[in-house]
Amino acid sequence: MEYPQLSSTLTVGPQIRPEDLQAIAAAGYKTVINNRPDGEAMDQPQAQLMAQQANALGMDYFHQPVVGGMIGDKEIEEFSRLIEGAKKPVFAYCRTGTRCTVLWALSEAGKQAPESIVNRAAEAGYDINGLLPQLISRWQDQHG
Repeated sequence: MEYPQLSSTLTVGPQIRPEDLQAIAAAGYKTVINNRPDGEAMDQPQAQLMAQQANALGMDYFHQPVVGGMIGDKEIEEFSRLIEGAKKPVFAYCRTGTRCTVLWALSEAGKQAPESIVNRAAEAGYDINGLLPQLISRWQDQHG
């Protein structure tokens, strides 16, 4: 399966299964970030199982459970810290990939122009136009 890239070092995707991790490792990914809380869906693999499989394949694995629609500064800062410190490239996933995209977009606010962030997300298949006012506000906070 092809997954959309948000940057040269970050790819996002929907829920994966333990057996998908082999192809992700073979594609060269060094780190996996799971932004989905355990138990969000009945058929969802538990983070511990995913971590064991990722680690067995030589990848680092981080579980940063984030509830969609409840992304605040704490979650944005944690995602940014994980991305900055991670071995690259990074594969992040959640239910659809949107949550990861929103975390990326908000962590990039102030570093990239808001329109650039929205356009990059759109190229990857994610509509985050609703975030534009928040991205603009964060840009203005950084750049006056």
